Amino acid sequence: MAIEARIRELIEPAIEEMGFEIVRVRYSGSKRPTLQIMADRKDEAPISVDDCADISRAVSAILDVDDPIPDAYSLEVSSPGIDRPLVRPRDYERFAGFEAKVELARMTGGQKRFRGMLAGIEEGDVLLDMTEDGAKQTTRVRLPFTEIATAKLVLTDALIAWAEAQQEEHDLYDEDDVEFEDGVEADANDDWDDDWDDEDTEGTAAGRA
Repeated sequence: MAIEARIRELIEPAIEEMGFEIVRVRYSGSKRPTLQIMADRKDEAPISVDDCADISRAVSAILDVDDPIPDAYSLEVSSPGIDRPLVRPRDYERFAGFEAKVELARMTGGQKRFRGMLAGIEEGDVLLDMTEDGAKQTTRVRLPFTEIATAKLVLTDALIAWAEAQQEEHDLYDEDDVEFEDGVEADANDDWDDDWDDEDTEGTAAGRA
């Protein structure tokens, strides 16, 4: 069993009992590896720094007992961020209407990378409305969920406005926490050649194991 799968198996029951869901587990690095736990709230409210700190303490306690990682490592617990990765089928339903980038594990129709507006998921296929340069009409493509290697939301004005509304609704918004330029925060992953799974996330609680 891969180390990420083993860690997820160990911590998931406790994390879910606390009212959270694990979005992703990633273990990377060599000299001082980092264990990143990306989590979300079950009630879909924005996850806070305090939430991340609670998860970090719980994960540390579990891993101290079971000790699946023999060497020293850094533990980092974070929210998925605004331009979050899309990893579960329901993510594509929840964020229908927002722009996303999707990369498949293999070519389909001579193409691996797609960018367009999410239109939900149907019969195991992610629906994506794409517009060619200069075209007025969109083309809907169906991408098998099981063939998706990576996918994430694109940071747009609409997504930022939605995130701000969520923060305000749950009394978590602080305008000093987000920096904007011309209405849109710079997206380091906007180029197809960049790593879409950028580690810049909001609401991060980091610890040392």
